[in-house]
Amino acid sequence: MLQVCPNGSRTEGVPVSPEEIAAAVRSAADVGAQDAHVHPKDETGADTLDAFRVAAAVTAVRASTPSIGVGVTTGAWTAPDPVERAALIRSWTVVPDHASVNFHETGAELVAEALFERGVAIEAGVFSGTDAAERFVRWPHAHHVLRVLAEVTDTDPETATGTAKALLHDLGTRHGRPTLLHGEDGGTWPVLRLAVRLNLDVRIGLEDTLTLPDGAPAADNAALIQTARALLPR
Repeated sequence: MLQVCPNGSRTEGVPVSPEEIAAAVRSAADVGAQDAHVHPKDETGADTLDAFRVAAAVTAVRASTPSIGVGVTTGAWTAPDPVERAALIRSWTVVPDHASVNFHETGAELVAEALFERGVAIEAGVFSGTDAAERFVRWPHAHHVLRVLAEVTDTDPETATGTAKALLHDLGTRHGRPTLLHGEDGGTWPVLRLAVRLNLDVRIGLEDTLTLPDGAPAADNAALIQTARALLPR
């Protein structure tokens, strides 16, 4: 599975408005993206869980690309208090297909519970260099998530794949859920190639990297998806 992550927490050079996000997902789907992970934005360009903003982004993506699943972030930077994040999730008027929960963050289980209540599937974000793998595998509901996002925060292209392998080892396979492995910045393309070799789900987009494998700036999300698609088995 190839997922597009068109904006992330970046505020410049990425789609911000619902219309821009929807257009980016449509273009990415046209060249091979099968799923989308987006960050709804407020009026300043910051990530938000506000019900109106989430509804606008999710509705726009679904209108432009009804065939694709759409998920959102629930990262702690959207609202530091996990009780507030859970309350915001419960206030959503339009729910996404899935949402990511970062298991190294305080209150991750509380946020996940709110998503379960709303019928939103969970992408379990497990960051390298944190205790997230240990917390996730001992969580009683680990086997109920949609997928595991194995997120390699090591941006050194020389060491990122080693970090990725260590993270996958820590996660193991007992949870029985699909794994999406991805890197960021300098580690993006080496980790993506590793994921392809291991037959894992992958993602790419301006959230993860602004450049193509040769270091040239990526024109847009579609260019990144098209390049990643060429690396996947036919």
